[in-house]
Amino acid sequence: MAKVISLVNQKGGVGKTTSSINLAAALGKEGKKTLLIDLDPQGNASTGLGLNNSDIKLDIYDVMTGNCPINEAIIKTKFKNLSIIPSTINLAGIDVEFVKNMLEDSSFRQNEQLRNALSSIQEKYDYIIIDCQPSLGISTMNALVASNSVIIPVQCEFFALEGITQLLNSIIMVQSNMNPGLRIEGVLLTMLDGRTNIGLEVIENVRKYFKNKVFNTIIPRLVRLVEAPSHGKPISDYDPDSRATEAYANLAKEVISRNGN
Repeated sequence: MAKVISLVNQKGGVGKTTSSINLAAALGKEGKKTLLIDLDPQGNASTGLGLNNSDIKLDIYDVMTGNCPINEAIIKTKFKNLSIIPSTINLAGIDVEFVKNMLEDSSFRQNEQLRNALSSIQEKYDYIIIDCQPSLGISTMNALVASNSVIIPVQCEFFALEGITQLLNSIIMVQSNMNPGLRIEGVLLTMLDGRTNIGLEVIENVRKYFKNKVFNTIIPRLVRLVEAPSHGKPISDYDPDSRATEAYANLAKEVISRNGN
């Protein structure tokens, strides 16, 4: 049964999509059958793995609105053990669509559609990684309800912990009402510039706040890591010798060891 992990932070620019792509690819290289779900209308995780709009016939919006079975939206990538359910701008309309459904059908559960869809394919994968959009809207709530755990990317910059309390409150609410098994997989420190003192201060503050929930792996700020998505590749294929490739390989090993599979 697949372990479902969402990467969530309502703050943008924290390396969430980059980490979703590269963690999923690294898990694949560790021999784990992995599915990446792009749950952001911007579709950056999809383009970051080389998909064009012309490649996408069905997307996660079609799955969540019941327009197609989930297996029909899965695209096998050219990367080892890695498949993706892409996203398009259609997903931006999911909130309106689901509110309309609730008004028309009192039994409709707007936060459970992704979990319901995933139930039919979870046995096919070891890991399902969900890249959430930078908000706590309906699609992100669907991800939290569908997930076993959450990875919170936090950039090593000033205001790093801004908004974290709101996110933690949302996680607690989901635990209390819809998904009691949801837990924090870990906090991932990203975009570290080792030349600055502020990065080291943030690391210290985050470790003090989250203690053993913080991953040992820290993702560096590197130009090659920024370049890789424009070439439609994870960093491990774009630059196998990069420090970022090593970092995400180490992160994948940490995730696997924490889950015992």
